[in-house]
Amino acid sequence: MLRAALGRRFTAAVARVERHGRVLFERAYGSTRVDRDVRPITLDTRFDLASLTKLAVTTVALDAVARGGFALDDPLVATIPEWASLPQRAITMRMLLAHTSGMQSGAHYRSLRDRSVEEYALCADLHAPVGSGVLYSDLGFLALGFALARREGRSLPTLVERVVARPGFGYRPRATEWGAIPATECDGWRGRLQGRVHDEKAYLCGGVAGHAGIFGSAADAAWIGEQYLAALHGRSSAIDGALAREAVREQAFDPTLRRGLGWALKTRDDNSCGPGFSRDSFGHTGFTGTCIWVDPQRDLTAVLLTNTVYFGREDSTDLRRAFFSGVTEAADRIA
Repeated sequence: MLRAALGRRFTAAVARVERHGRVLFERAYGSTRVDRDVRPITLDTRFDLASLTKLAVTTVALDAVARGGFALDDPLVATIPEWASLPQRAITMRMLLAHTSGMQSGAHYRSLRDRSVEEYALCADLHAPVGSGVLYSDLGFLALGFALARREGRSLPTLVERVVARPGFGYRPRATEWGAIPATECDGWRGRLQGRVHDEKAYLCGGVAGHAGIFGSAADAAWIGEQYLAALHGRSSAIDGALAREAVREQAFDPTLRRGLGWALKTRDDNSCGPGFSRDSFGHTGFTGTCIWVDPQRDLTAVLLTNTVYFGREDSTDLRRAFFSGVTEAADRIA
């Protein structure tokens, strides 16, 4: 399926499947782009992970909770004093992680180019009352990133590097590394993007944001999934076990995708994980064409990194669903 989609839906892909914490399958497909600047893809190629960044920032947040720097259910107004006179003063870390803060989903970059993204993210009018329901929010994770950096007294890249200590994983790749990273969209504002973050809000934040901006490999993404899966199966994890288990438990119901802490939880068979993944599965997608799903019942982690936005913003749920359905079918045959 991936070979058939190569050159039509994406120029580059790396697929990785792990079971019981060990690699079961890993393969790279394609090239960074389709012009004279083309380079081949390898297993350790780093992609713009887009919203998979939220999983790394979630892991940083839970580490801060485990060390006593935050409490999941304490309002964050002490760290974000801009909220003192606003309805946002009731927002907690749990709400930001579960997308129940009531904060707006995002903002069009044209409305932000002449103003501070931080000020907008923190002070924009709420979309809904705090805690009233699920609304997937980039602004909520922007706020979370600001809160973590303020309370910890360190930059968000430094916090990520400390908790997810994997070589090459992180924000703002060096310019000398851009050519080896799969290119993403060509837009009228920035041209063809390669090695620079695709997400406009993160771009306006200098490439560093709580909701997007991290570059990493399929092995990096699988490592994050394994830290949560390991806690469910008694293996060693870099995350406090109780907090890892809490993160993949339902925090808020949504008819399309239930929410854990940072993670989305399988809710319907038409979710991107497909019908084969169990009801207990947790995962996340990224707008650039990235995706991870973890199935605790099978002790299985599957990652698909692509650059589907190279060819436009066509929805890629069908591609993801076909891949993850193939994973469960193959894994069950060799169980």
